[in-house]
Amino acid sequence: MSTNKSAHDQAGPQPGPDSPRAIIKFTSLLSVGTLSSRILGFLRDVILAKLLGTGIRADAFFVAFKIPNLFRDFVGEGATNSAVVPILAEYLQKRKRESFWRFVSVVLTLALIVLSAITILGIIFAPVIVRMIAPGFMVDPDKLLLTIHLTRIMFPYLVLIGLTAYCMGILFTFRSFLVPAFSPCLLNISVIASAFIASRTMEEPVFGLAIGVLVGGALQLAVQVRPLLKTGMKFKVPKTLKHPGAMKIGKLLIPRMIGSGVYQLTVLIDTFCASLSMIVGQGGISAIYYSNRIIQFPMGVFSIALASAVLPSLSGLASKKDTESIKRTLIFALENIFFVMAPTMVMLLLFSLPIIRVLFQRGEFTTYSTGITSLALSFYALGLFSFGGIKILVTAFHALQDTKTPVKIAAVCLGLNAALNFILMIPLGIGGIALASAIAGSIDFLALFYIMNRRLGKFNSGLLVYFLKVTFAALLTGIFADTVWAYAAVSGEFIKLCAAGFSGFLFYGLICLMLKVEQAHKILEWIKKGLGK
Repeated sequence: MSTNKSAHDQAGPQPGPDSPRAIIKFTSLLSVGTLSSRILGFLRDVILAKLLGTGIRADAFFVAFKIPNLFRDFVGEGATNSAVVPILAEYLQKRKRESFWRFVSVVLTLALIVLSAITILGIIFAPVIVRMIAPGFMVDPDKLLLTIHLTRIMFPYLVLIGLTAYCMGILFTFRSFLVPAFSPCLLNISVIASAFIASRTMEEPVFGLAIGVLVGGALQLAVQVRPLLKTGMKFKVPKTLKHPGAMKIGKLLIPRMIGSGVYQLTVLIDTFCASLSMIVGQGGISAIYYSNRIIQFPMGVFSIALASAVLPSLSGLASKKDTESIKRTLIFALENIFFVMAPTMVMLLLFSLPIIRVLFQRGEFTTYSTGITSLALSFYALGLFSFGGIKILVTAFHALQDTKTPVKIAAVCLGLNAALNFILMIPLGIGGIALASAIAGSIDFLALFYIMNRRLGKFNSGLLVYFLKVTFAALLTGIFADTVWAYAAVSGEFIKLCAAGFSGFLFYGLICLMLKVEQAHKILEWIKKGLGK
């Protein structure tokens, strides 16, 4: 079957909320919100880079901020996506609204109890946690003490962002994406404001940044209230926390938490290795953070947005046991991931150094900082394609209420990632840690795809032909963009970077049109309609 008909033509007319058209609409909304947040996030990181550079305060702040976010994936955002949304979608379809809201009250109450308990324990045991995550800090008592203080200040962020994730999960179930899409902007706005205030009023402004994180978390939670009330939400303190739906979530959540633990172990190993400055050099943790922020831009704007948009649809289709529609939706999502990530990966590989220099090199962020960060970015970019595909495939497994399979694959890849970290960081420094993640991510994606392909029955979708077309177009784009960079008669690195990037993506679109890639033709149709209006 021709890949150009893989999504829409197979699906036929689907006017409902699970149709490709509806998914693209929801994805577009989430993408615009995420894009807004990422732009603000870049502004935030530019300010942090100037204020903190890649020195002691930067490493301390990023490790301290990482710690509550590690736990967040256990019982917050990750739990919502894997276990809560599929069960909520099932209850919403099969139960009366009153019963549904009683279930939601139980879920939110349990979430508050668990998040609060973890936060209290985290504050108490902060010295132990910091020593475990960043053992390299123990050689510098001042750096270690600063990290512990910052960790204790920011740990309550877990409660705020965890409850926000559960509220967003409820809204996703109702296909309400507007507020969840834009609420992350509030964290970035809060940190930016705190940076300006703290740099002018505090002797140690890094503590002001920590307070800004808490304020941002509170704002994100507060803005969820109004749209929840619009859905008809009725929260009542439950008389008992025993509920069959909660038990079902728990059964799904336990393997998901194990899987999250596997993922977080990968993060901890990366942080552990990056803290070993005698091997990877000074500023390794900050370099990993800043390069990851660049990688997370296309991931957040498209991959995560698309995964969030298709999760309710896949969950609903799974509850109806509509395997064919699940396959069509999954193929549709993967094709779009391939289409966006292939040229993005090539551009990041080619222009990692000027990108980091233009974005961050000022103030405390030196030429050395640019060098180590761009090295990490180059190697992370190799896995961008797979990172995006994993988001979609894991979402599909969760929608099918299978949280065990991704855990098993992730556990194998954890061992591989850890081994590659220690092998590659010796010759490649901080770049070896990033390359290890890219290799492990690629194997993770291929394994998940193989298993899903067998489970649903062979996709027979022409994905391989599609992949080859898009890869060929991306490679030609790289040659073209590199030529533009070499011969562009423009002054200023920023303008030159914009010229190479914009012309490169335009060239990619033209090549895809020539190769009859469906997504390129759809974009051309939208442009024609826009110009016609």
